[in-house]
Amino acid sequence: MSESLPPQLPEQAQPQPAVKVPLALEDWVSVLSMALLALITFANVLVRYLTNTSFAWTEELSIFLLIVVTLTAGSTAFVRSQHIRIEFLADAGPQNRQRRLAIIATLFSVLFFLGLTILSARMVYDEYTWGDTSPAIGVPTWWYSIWVPILSGVITLRLAGMLHRLLRGPQ
Repeated sequence: MSESLPPQLPEQAQPQPAVKVPLALEDWVSVLSMALLALITFANVLVRYLTNTSFAWTEELSIFLLIVVTLTAGSTAFVRSQHIRIEFLADAGPQNRQRRLAIIATLFSVLFFLGLTILSARMVYDEYTWGDTSPAIGVPTWWYSIWVPILSGVITLRLAGMLHRLLRGPQ
């Protein structure tokens, strides 16, 4: 007689954090970017298999879409506390210590993404000023890179909101 294991229940969904701008905005941008990335990659593989040539523009567009997915998913990961952290330290000890560590980590994250926003905006300005173009398609490179400071700014605002909620204390 074989013993069967009890059915596994799905993990309970975590409640959505209270935010003013819905996280669904970044979620949909991530989903649509991933879908477009999968479509483009599939089309390129299919064309390469059938014709032994590939689309030159797919690599540029794929890199752009991966950057968009990384930054939009990163934004929601911070707010949902799904980002990479050392849980042994972050979740150990009394609540007061956990809160202080969360404030410090969020503050440094705000400073990092603020710096990334400023420096990537300078990079976009340089690309615009010098008229850099992409190698495969020949479009201005700032068309791709303008999204790095924009999405880094979004992450900065999300983190600033988190920091504000942490500093207000438990509600």
